[in-house]
Amino acid sequence: MSLAAPLDQQKDPGIKNNNSCHHVIIIGAGPSGSIAGALLTNKGYRVTILERSLFPRFSIGESLLPQCMEFIKEAGMLDAVVNAGFQYKDGASFVRGRKYTDFSFENKFTAGIGTTFQVQRGAFDGLLAQEAERMGVEIRWQQEVLAADFSADRPKLAVRDAAGESLICEADFVLDASGFGRILPKLLDLESPSGFPVRQALFTHVEDRIGAGARFDRNKIRITVHPEHEDVWYWLIPFSNGRSSLGVVARQAFFDSLPGDNKTALRQIVSQDPSLTELLSKAEFDSPVNTITGYSANVRSLYGKGYALLGNAGEFLDPVFSSGVTIAMKSASLAAAVLDRQFKGEAVDWQADYARPLQRGVDTFRVFVDAWYDSRFQDVIFHDKQRPEVKAMICSILAGYAWDENNPYVKNARSRLDTLAAFCRGDRE
Repeated sequence: MSLAAPLDQQKDPGIKNNNSCHHVIIIGAGPSGSIAGALLTNKGYRVTILERSLFPRFSIGESLLPQCMEFIKEAGMLDAVVNAGFQYKDGASFVRGRKYTDFSFENKFTAGIGTTFQVQRGAFDGLLAQEAERMGVEIRWQQEVLAADFSADRPKLAVRDAAGESLICEADFVLDASGFGRILPKLLDLESPSGFPVRQALFTHVEDRIGAGARFDRNKIRITVHPEHEDVWYWLIPFSNGRSSLGVVARQAFFDSLPGDNKTALRQIVSQDPSLTELLSKAEFDSPVNTITGYSANVRSLYGKGYALLGNAGEFLDPVFSSGVTIAMKSASLAAAVLDRQFKGEAVDWQADYARPLQRGVDTFRVFVDAWYDSRFQDVIFHDKQRPEVKAMICSILAGYAWDENNPYVKNARSRLDTLAAFCRGDRE
Protein backbone atom coordinates (compact mmCIF):
# COMPACT_ATOMS: atom_id res chain seq x y z
CA MET A 1 0.00 0.00 0.00
CA SER A 2 1.32 3.45 -0.87
CA LEU A 3 -0.01 6.72 0.46
CA ALA A 4 0.55 10.23 -0.83
CA ALA A 5 2.44 11.13 2.37
CA PRO A 6 3.33 9.54 5.73
CA LEU A 7 0.64 9.37 8.36
CA ASP A 8 2.12 12.24 10.35
CA GLN A 9 2.22 14.55 7.31
CA GLN A 10 -1.23 14.09 5.80
CA LYS A 11 -4.25 15.99 7.02
CA ASP A 12 -7.94 15.57 6.50
CA PRO A 13 -9.47 18.95 5.72
CA GLY A 14 -12.92 17.57 6.48
CA ILE A 15 -12.25 16.99 10.18
CA LYS A 16 -11.11 20.09 12.02
CA ASN A 17 -9.36 20.18 15.36
CA ASN A 18 -11.64 21.68 17.99
CA ASN A 19 -10.42 21.50 21.54
CA SER A 20 -13.85 22.43 22.87
CA CYS A 21 -15.44 19.21 21.64
CA HIS A 22 -14.00 15.72 21.59
CA HIS A 23 -14.19 13.91 18.29
CA VAL A 24 -14.73 10.17 17.75
CA ILE A 25 -14.24 8.19 14.57
CA ILE A 26 -16.24 4.99 14.23
CA ILE A 27 -15.26 2.42 11.60
CA GLY A 28 -18.45 0.91 10.20
CA ALA A 29 -22.09 2.03 10.02
CA GLY A 30 -23.68 -1.29 11.05
CA PRO A 31 -25.81 -1.62 14.19
CA SER A 32 -23.01 -1.16 16.73
CA GLY A 33 -21.55 1.80 14.84
CA SER A 34 -24.86 3.59 14.40
CA ILE A 35 -25.92 2.97 18.01
CA ALA A 36 -22.56 4.13 19.39
CA GLY A 37 -22.60 7.14 17.09
CA ALA A 38 -26.07 8.18 18.22
CA LEU A 39 -25.28 7.70 21.91
CA LEU A 40 -22.11 9.80 21.71
CA THR A 41 -23.70 12.50 19.56
CA ASN A 42 -26.56 12.76 22.03
CA LYS A 43 -23.95 13.35 24.74
CA GLY A 44 -22.55 16.29 22.77
CA TYR A 45 -19.55 14.75 21.02
CA ARG A 46 -18.65 15.03 17.34
CA VAL A 47 -18.84 11.65 15.62
CA THR A 48 -17.74 10.63 12.14
CA ILE A 49 -18.51 7.14 10.83
CA LEU A 50 -16.32 5.78 8.03
CA GLU A 51 -18.24 3.10 6.12
CA ARG A 52 -16.61 1.08 3.35
CA SER A 53 -19.86 0.13 1.59
CA LEU A 54 -22.93 1.87 0.29
CA PHE A 55 -26.22 0.96 1.98
CA PRO A 56 -28.39 -1.00 1.58
CA ARG A 57 -26.13 -4.02 1.62
CA PHE A 58 -26.85 -7.67 2.42
CA SER A 59 -26.01 -9.10 5.83
CA ILE A 60 -27.16 -12.00 7.96
CA GLY A 61 -28.04 -11.70 11.64
CA GLU A 62 -31.66 -10.98 10.79
CA SER A 63 -33.48 -12.25 13.87
CA LEU A 64 -33.13 -9.65 16.62
CA LEU A 65 -33.46 -10.38 20.34
CA PRO A 66 -35.62 -8.30 22.70
CA GLN A 67 -32.53 -7.06 24.56
CA CYS A 68 -31.61 -5.21 21.33
CA MET A 69 -34.68 -3.05 21.74
CA GLU A 70 -33.36 -1.71 25.04
CA PHE A 71 -30.26 -0.35 23.29
CA ILE A 72 -32.27 0.96 20.33
CA LYS A 73 -34.48 2.78 22.85
CA GLU A 74 -31.42 4.14 24.68
CA ALA A 75 -30.14 5.55 21.38
CA GLY A 76 -33.45 7.29 20.66
CA MET A 77 -34.30 5.12 17.64
CA LEU A 78 -37.14 3.00 19.01
CA ASP A 79 -40.04 4.78 17.31
CA ALA A 80 -38.33 4.59 13.92
CA VAL A 81 -37.75 0.85 14.25
CA VAL A 82 -41.23 0.09 15.60
CA ASN A 83 -42.86 2.02 12.75
CA ALA A 84 -40.71 0.58 9.95
CA GLY A 85 -42.96 -2.40 9.17
CA PHE A 86 -40.54 -5.17 10.13
CA GLN A 87 -41.81 -8.65 11.05
CA TYR A 88 -42.92 -8.77 14.69
CA LYS A 89 -41.10 -11.40 16.75
CA ASP A 90 -42.21 -12.71 20.13
CA GLY A 91 -40.12 -15.85 20.57
CA ALA A 92 -38.25 -18.82 19.18
CA SER A 93 -39.35 -22.32 18.18
CA PHE A 94 -37.21 -25.45 18.03
CA VAL A 95 -37.81 -28.69 16.14
CA ARG A 96 -35.93 -31.98 16.46
CA GLY A 97 -37.53 -34.91 14.71
CA ARG A 98 -41.10 -35.11 15.99
CA LYS A 99 -40.38 -32.93 19.00
CA TYR A 100 -41.42 -29.28 18.98
CA THR A 101 -40.96 -26.64 21.65
CA ASP A 102 -41.14 -22.88 21.74
CA PHE A 103 -40.28 -19.98 24.00
CA SER A 104 -42.39 -16.84 24.36
CA PHE A 105 -40.00 -14.04 25.25
CA GLU A 106 -42.58 -12.17 27.30
CA ASN A 107 -42.57 -15.14 29.71
CA LYS A 108 -38.93 -14.51 30.63
CA PHE A 109 -37.40 -14.22 34.08
CA THR A 110 -35.75 -10.83 33.49
CA ALA A 111 -37.70 -7.58 33.42
CA GLY A 112 -37.54 -5.55 30.22
CA ILE A 113 -38.84 -5.47 26.66
CA GLY A 114 -40.12 -8.90 25.61
CA THR A 115 -40.69 -8.57 21.86
CA THR A 116 -38.61 -7.52 18.89
CA PHE A 117 -38.44 -7.86 15.09
CA GLN A 118 -37.06 -10.03 12.31
CA VAL A 119 -35.44 -7.78 9.76
CA GLN A 120 -33.87 -7.76 6.36
CA ARG A 121 -30.58 -6.23 7.36
CA GLY A 122 -30.21 -4.00 4.34
CA ALA A 123 -33.30 -2.05 5.38
CA PHE A 124 -32.64 -2.31 9.14
CA ASP A 125 -29.01 -1.20 9.04
CA GLY A 126 -29.93 1.59 6.65
CA LEU A 127 -32.65 2.80 9.01
CA LEU A 128 -30.29 2.91 12.01
CA ALA A 129 -27.68 4.78 9.96
CA GLN A 130 -30.34 7.23 8.76
CA GLU A 131 -31.43 7.82 12.35
CA ALA A 132 -27.81 8.37 13.42
CA GLU A 133 -27.40 10.96 10.65
CA ARG A 134 -30.63 12.64 11.71
CA MET A 135 -29.17 13.04 15.19
CA GLY A 136 -26.05 14.70 13.81
CA VAL A 137 -23.62 11.86 13.13
CA GLU A 138 -21.57 12.42 9.96
CA ILE A 139 -21.38 9.26 7.87
CA ARG A 140 -18.80 9.13 5.11
CA TRP A 141 -19.72 6.37 2.68
CA GLN A 142 -17.26 4.30 0.62
CA GLN A 143 -14.33 5.08 2.90
CA GLU A 144 -11.82 2.25 3.29
CA VAL A 145 -9.49 2.30 6.29
CA LEU A 146 -6.04 1.15 5.12
CA ALA A 147 -3.75 1.81 8.09
CA ALA A 148 -3.90 2.99 11.69
CA ASP A 149 -1.43 4.77 13.94
CA PHE A 150 -2.10 4.97 17.68
CA SER A 151 1.41 5.99 18.77
CA ALA A 152 0.68 9.72 19.13
CA ASP A 153 -1.73 11.52 21.43
CA ARG A 154 -4.46 11.49 18.77
CA PRO A 155 -5.13 8.36 16.67
CA LYS A 156 -4.65 8.64 12.90
CA LEU A 157 -6.33 6.52 10.24
CA ALA A 158 -5.20 6.31 6.63
CA VAL A 159 -8.34 6.25 4.50
CA ARG A 160 -9.06 5.85 0.79
CA ASP A 161 -12.28 7.36 -0.53
CA ALA A 162 -14.55 6.33 -3.40
CA ALA A 163 -12.48 8.36 -5.88
CA GLY A 164 -9.29 6.55 -4.84
CA GLU A 165 -7.91 9.57 -3.00
CA SER A 166 -5.96 8.98 0.22
CA LEU A 167 -6.31 11.10 3.33
CA ILE A 168 -5.62 10.99 7.04
CA CYS A 169 -8.39 11.22 9.60
CA GLU A 170 -7.55 12.23 13.17
CA ALA A 171 -9.70 11.90 16.24
CA ASP A 172 -9.56 11.74 20.00
CA PHE A 173 -10.69 8.11 19.97
CA VAL A 174 -11.54 5.36 17.48
CA LEU A 175 -14.26 2.72 17.84
CA ASP A 176 -14.00 -0.23 15.47
CA ALA A 177 -17.51 -1.35 14.51
CA SER A 178 -16.40 -2.99 11.26
CA GLY A 179 -18.05 -6.35 12.00
CA PHE A 180 -16.64 -9.27 10.04
CA GLY A 181 -14.32 -6.80 8.29
CA ARG A 182 -12.39 -6.71 11.61
CA ILE A 183 -10.31 -3.73 10.50
CA LEU A 184 -8.29 -2.94 13.62
CA PRO A 185 -7.77 -6.59 14.67
CA LYS A 186 -6.16 -7.16 11.28
CA LEU A 187 -4.18 -3.92 11.13
CA LEU A 188 -2.95 -4.17 14.73
CA ASP A 189 -2.45 -7.96 14.78
CA LEU A 190 -4.98 -8.50 17.55
CA GLU A 191 -6.68 -11.64 16.26
CA SER A 192 -6.80 -14.76 18.41
CA PRO A 193 -8.28 -18.26 17.92
CA SER A 194 -11.95 -18.47 18.84
CA GLY A 195 -11.85 -21.94 20.39
CA PHE A 196 -14.80 -23.12 18.30
CA PRO A 197 -14.47 -25.73 15.53
CA VAL A 198 -14.53 -24.35 11.99
CA ARG A 199 -18.13 -24.27 10.85
CA GLN A 200 -19.74 -23.15 7.62
CA ALA A 201 -23.11 -21.63 6.84
CA LEU A 202 -25.08 -21.75 3.59
CA PHE A 203 -27.91 -19.22 3.40
CA THR A 204 -30.32 -17.41 1.12
CA HIS A 205 -33.66 -15.63 0.97
CA VAL A 206 -36.70 -17.42 -0.45
CA GLU A 207 -40.27 -16.58 -1.27
CA ASP A 208 -41.51 -19.06 1.31
CA ARG A 209 -45.18 -19.47 0.25
CA ILE A 210 -45.97 -21.09 3.59
CA GLY A 211 -49.74 -21.56 3.87
CA ALA A 212 -51.87 -20.37 6.77
CA GLY A 213 -52.60 -23.95 7.86
CA ALA A 214 -48.96 -24.93 8.32
CA ARG A 215 -47.51 -25.47 11.78
CA PHE A 216 -45.40 -22.36 11.54
CA ASP A 217 -45.50 -19.21 13.62
CA ARG A 218 -44.26 -16.22 11.62
CA ASN A 219 -43.73 -14.36 14.90
CA LYS A 220 -40.90 -16.70 15.83
CA ILE A 221 -37.58 -17.79 14.41
CA ARG A 222 -37.60 -21.54 13.74
CA ILE A 223 -34.49 -23.61 14.55
CA THR A 224 -34.56 -27.17 13.19
CA VAL A 225 -32.08 -29.88 14.15
CA HIS A 226 -30.92 -32.16 11.32
CA PRO A 227 -32.62 -35.58 11.66
CA GLU A 228 -29.32 -37.50 11.63
CA HIS A 229 -26.70 -35.00 12.83
CA GLU A 230 -27.49 -33.19 16.06
CA ASP A 231 -24.70 -30.64 15.51
CA VAL A 232 -26.22 -29.58 12.15
CA TRP A 233 -29.09 -27.13 12.27
CA TYR A 234 -31.26 -24.95 10.03
CA TRP A 235 -32.67 -21.49 10.56
CA LEU A 236 -35.90 -20.19 9.07
CA ILE A 237 -36.54 -16.49 9.73
CA PRO A 238 -39.81 -15.12 8.30
CA PHE A 239 -40.04 -11.51 7.13
CA SER A 240 -43.11 -9.32 6.84
CA ASN A 241 -43.20 -9.45 3.03
CA GLY A 242 -43.80 -13.20 2.55
CA ARG A 243 -40.12 -13.99 2.29
CA SER A 244 -37.84 -15.83 4.69
CA SER A 245 -34.16 -16.16 5.43
CA LEU A 246 -33.11 -19.81 5.20
CA GLY A 247 -29.76 -21.22 6.25
CA VAL A 248 -27.94 -24.30 7.47
CA VAL A 249 -24.89 -24.52 9.74
CA ALA A 250 -22.51 -27.46 10.02
CA ARG A 251 -18.84 -28.34 10.22
CA GLN A 252 -17.07 -27.80 6.95
CA ALA A 253 -16.61 -31.51 6.32
CA PHE A 254 -20.38 -31.96 6.19
CA PHE A 255 -20.59 -29.65 3.17
CA ASP A 256 -17.51 -31.14 1.49
CA SER A 257 -19.42 -34.37 0.93
CA LEU A 258 -22.20 -32.63 -1.01
CA PRO A 259 -22.12 -32.37 -4.79
CA GLY A 260 -23.08 -29.37 -6.88
CA ASP A 261 -23.17 -25.62 -6.36
CA ASN A 262 -24.35 -23.77 -3.24
CA LYS A 263 -28.01 -23.69 -4.27
CA THR A 264 -28.07 -27.39 -5.08
CA ALA A 265 -26.31 -28.19 -1.81
CA LEU A 266 -28.72 -26.11 0.27
CA ARG A 267 -31.80 -27.62 -1.35
CA GLN A 268 -30.39 -31.10 -0.86
CA ILE A 269 -29.76 -30.48 2.85
CA VAL A 270 -33.25 -29.02 3.31
CA SER A 271 -34.73 -32.10 1.65
CA GLN A 272 -33.11 -34.26 4.35
CA ASP A 273 -35.50 -32.93 6.98
CA PRO A 274 -39.15 -33.99 6.52
CA SER A 275 -40.68 -31.07 8.43
CA LEU A 276 -38.77 -28.42 6.48
CA THR A 277 -39.41 -30.23 3.20
CA GLU A 278 -43.14 -30.05 3.86
CA LEU A 279 -43.03 -26.48 5.11
CA LEU A 280 -41.08 -25.22 2.08
CA SER A 281 -42.70 -27.47 -0.53
CA LYS A 282 -43.95 -24.47 -2.51
CA ALA A 283 -41.03 -22.13 -1.79
CA GLU A 284 -39.34 -20.28 -4.62
CA PHE A 285 -35.53 -20.34 -4.33
CA ASP A 286 -35.10 -17.13 -6.30
CA SER A 287 -31.98 -15.59 -4.72
CA PRO A 288 -28.28 -16.49 -4.75
CA VAL A 289 -27.08 -18.87 -2.04
CA ASN A 290 -24.15 -17.43 -0.12
CA THR A 291 -21.68 -19.09 2.19
CA ILE A 292 -19.39 -18.08 5.01
CA THR A 293 -16.78 -20.31 6.62
CA GLY A 294 -14.83 -19.99 9.86
CA TYR A 295 -16.89 -17.03 11.09
CA SER A 296 -16.15 -17.50 14.82
CA ALA A 297 -13.51 -15.00 15.90
CA ASN A 298 -11.76 -13.58 18.94
CA VAL A 299 -9.08 -11.03 19.85
CA ARG A 300 -6.34 -10.71 22.45
CA SER A 301 -7.80 -7.45 23.76
CA LEU A 302 -11.00 -5.48 23.20
CA TYR A 303 -9.30 -2.11 23.70
CA GLY A 304 -5.99 -0.29 23.56
CA LYS A 305 -4.53 3.20 23.63
CA GLY A 306 -6.99 5.34 21.72
CA TYR A 307 -9.37 2.62 20.55
CA ALA A 308 -11.94 -0.03 21.47
CA LEU A 309 -13.52 -2.86 19.49
CA LEU A 310 -17.27 -3.22 19.21
CA GLY A 311 -19.39 -6.25 18.32
CA ASN A 312 -18.07 -8.70 15.76
CA ALA A 313 -14.87 -6.71 15.35
CA GLY A 314 -14.01 -8.07 18.80
CA GLU A 315 -15.63 -11.48 19.15
CA PHE A 316 -18.26 -13.49 17.31
CA LEU A 317 -19.49 -16.78 18.72
CA ASP A 318 -22.05 -18.49 16.52
CA PRO A 319 -25.39 -17.65 14.88
CA VAL A 320 -27.44 -20.33 16.64
CA PHE A 321 -29.05 -18.04 19.25
CA SER A 322 -28.92 -14.84 17.17
CA SER A 323 -26.70 -13.20 19.79
CA GLY A 324 -24.43 -11.26 17.40
CA VAL A 325 -26.44 -8.02 17.05
CA THR A 326 -27.29 -8.04 20.77
CA ILE A 327 -23.61 -8.31 21.75
CA ALA A 328 -22.76 -5.60 19.21
CA MET A 329 -25.32 -3.18 20.63
CA LYS A 330 -24.34 -3.99 24.23
CA SER A 331 -20.72 -3.20 23.37
CA ALA A 332 -21.79 0.11 21.81
CA SER A 333 -23.73 1.08 24.94
CA LEU A 334 -20.91 0.14 27.30
CA ALA A 335 -18.18 1.82 25.22
CA ALA A 336 -20.13 5.06 24.80
CA ALA A 337 -20.65 5.29 28.57
CA VAL A 338 -16.96 4.67 29.37
CA LEU A 339 -15.80 7.08 26.69
CA ASP A 340 -18.13 9.79 27.99
CA ARG A 341 -16.59 9.44 31.44
CA GLN A 342 -13.09 9.46 29.99
CA PHE A 343 -13.74 12.64 28.00
CA LYS A 344 -15.09 14.29 31.15
CA GLY A 345 -11.74 13.68 32.84
CA GLU A 346 -12.86 10.84 35.09
CA ALA A 347 -10.56 7.91 35.78
CA VAL A 348 -11.68 4.91 33.74
CA ASP A 349 -10.47 1.34 33.47
CA TRP A 350 -11.40 -0.13 30.09
CA GLN A 351 -10.80 -3.65 31.36
CA ALA A 352 -13.01 -3.30 34.41
CA ASP A 353 -15.58 -0.93 32.92
CA TYR A 354 -15.88 -2.30 29.38
CA ALA A 355 -14.13 -5.57 28.51
CA ARG A 356 -15.04 -7.50 31.65
CA PRO A 357 -18.73 -6.50 31.79
CA LEU A 358 -19.15 -7.21 28.07
CA GLN A 359 -17.40 -10.55 28.39
CA ARG A 360 -19.73 -11.71 31.16
CA GLY A 361 -22.67 -11.86 28.78
CA VAL A 362 -20.57 -13.26 25.94
CA ASP A 363 -19.39 -16.04 28.24
CA THR A 364 -23.01 -16.85 29.14
CA PHE A 365 -23.89 -17.20 25.47
CA ARG A 366 -20.75 -19.30 24.95
CA VAL A 367 -21.87 -21.82 27.58
CA PHE A 368 -25.20 -22.29 25.81
CA VAL A 369 -23.62 -22.45 22.34
CA ASP A 370 -21.22 -25.18 23.51
CA ALA A 371 -24.12 -27.09 25.07
CA TRP A 372 -26.19 -26.76 21.88
CA TYR A 373 -23.58 -28.43 19.72
CA ASP A 374 -22.90 -31.34 22.10
CA SER A 375 -26.75 -31.65 22.40
CA ARG A 376 -26.93 -31.09 26.18
CA PHE A 377 -28.96 -27.93 25.72
CA GLN A 378 -31.10 -29.62 23.11
CA ASP A 379 -31.97 -32.28 25.67
CA VAL A 380 -32.97 -29.50 28.07
CA ILE A 381 -35.28 -27.58 25.74
CA PHE A 382 -36.90 -30.72 24.28
CA HIS A 383 -37.48 -32.28 27.71
CA ASP A 384 -41.09 -33.35 28.16
CA LYS A 385 -41.53 -31.94 31.68
CA GLN A 386 -40.23 -28.39 31.68
CA ARG A 387 -40.53 -26.48 34.95
CA PRO A 388 -42.03 -23.03 34.19
CA GLU A 389 -39.67 -21.14 36.50
CA VAL A 390 -36.59 -22.76 34.96
CA LYS A 391 -37.92 -22.26 31.44
CA ALA A 392 -38.41 -18.55 32.23
CA MET A 393 -34.75 -18.24 33.28
CA ILE A 394 -33.56 -19.93 30.08
CA CYS A 395 -36.01 -17.84 28.08
CA SER A 396 -34.29 -14.69 29.38
CA ILE A 397 -30.99 -15.82 27.87
CA LEU A 398 -32.63 -16.72 24.56
CA ALA A 399 -34.17 -13.21 24.63
CA GLY A 400 -30.68 -11.73 24.95
CA TYR A 401 -30.68 -10.82 28.65
CA ALA A 402 -27.39 -12.62 29.21
CA TRP A 403 -26.02 -9.92 31.55
CA ASP A 404 -28.71 -10.27 34.24
CA GLU A 405 -26.83 -11.83 37.15
CA ASN A 406 -30.03 -12.10 39.14
CA ASN A 407 -30.72 -15.02 36.81
CA PRO A 408 -29.05 -18.17 38.22
CA TYR A 409 -28.47 -19.41 34.65
CA VAL A 410 -26.41 -16.29 34.01
CA LYS A 411 -24.60 -16.00 37.32
CA ASN A 412 -23.61 -19.68 37.36
CA ALA A 413 -24.29 -20.58 33.76
CA ARG A 414 -22.03 -23.56 33.29
CA SER A 415 -22.69 -25.37 36.56
CA ARG A 416 -26.44 -24.73 36.40
CA LEU A 417 -26.74 -25.88 32.81
CA ASP A 418 -24.57 -28.97 33.42
CA THR A 419 -26.77 -29.98 36.35
CA LEU A 420 -29.98 -29.39 34.41
CA ALA A 421 -28.73 -31.27 31.36
CA ALA A 422 -27.68 -34.22 33.49
CA PHE A 423 -31.12 -34.32 35.10
CA CYS A 424 -32.91 -34.18 31.72
CA ARG A 425 -30.70 -36.89 30.26
CA GLY A 426 -31.10 -39.10 33.31
CA ASP A 427 -34.86 -38.64 33.25
CA ARG A 428 -34.91 -39.58 29.56
CA GLU A 429 -32.91 -42.73 30.15
